Amino acid sequence: MEAAVRAERGGAALEVEARRRPSAPAEVPEPATVIARGERVYLRTLTPGDLRHLAAWADDPFLERMVGSDFLRTYRRLYDGDAAFFEAALADPSQVAFIVMADDGRLAPVGLVRLFNIHLSEGYAFLETVIADRTCIRKGCGVEAGKLMCAYGLDVLSLRRIEAKVYEYNFLSINSLKRNGFRQEGVLRQAGFQGGQHCDVIVFGILREELEAQRRKEAHPERFHFPFIAEPREG
Repeated sequence: MEAAVRAERGGAALEVEARRRPSAPAEVPEPATVIARGERVYLRTLTPGDLRHLAAWADDPFLERMVGSDFLRTYRRLYDGDAAFFEAALADPSQVAFIVMADDGRLAPVGLVRLFNIHLSEGYAFLETVIADRTCIRKGCGVEAGKLMCAYGLDVLSLRRIEAKVYEYNFLSINSLKRNGFRQEGVLRQAGFQGGQHCDVIVFGILREELEAQRRKEAHPERFHFPFIAEPREG
């Protein structure tokens, strides 16, 4: 998409210069492994090319206020956008992060989902879902991404419990967790800090048998079991 560059002073000259520059190349997907595919989204592995998307998401004030992702904060503050973050994320045994792609043909990722603070011996981890593309909000993309990630936690990591924490005002995430069978288990009073103010953090959790019950309700429960078997794609 050609960028239109405007400035209050000297705007015409800047616009002419912008038109002379070649348009940005179309996004070309890098090789990645599809981990799971639902009806609306699929999850794939992280690639070095995703770092520029992480950088944009880390600087998005809306995502910071609604999610406050430590994954994105770490990339921005500790690594300062350094490519070494990619290798560090893959080598971290305490988390598994996947990129969320909309299954509608678009090439750019729409968000990320991860399990973090993984405790294999105790059998629990925390879930975080970030839907960065505004066009995918309220369309079930976050719900399905979280559902696929929970299935991965059950079948691949053998987790018996998954937890999630959300800010009290993030009703979209609260509703998504409830739709996936999570139960509110408590409130961490004034544990969050956003926009210069403290806020409550709501704790949700779900157990293995509850997740299994949720999977049996699916119209296509095979989509939410591992190992994932790729379906042949038309075209």
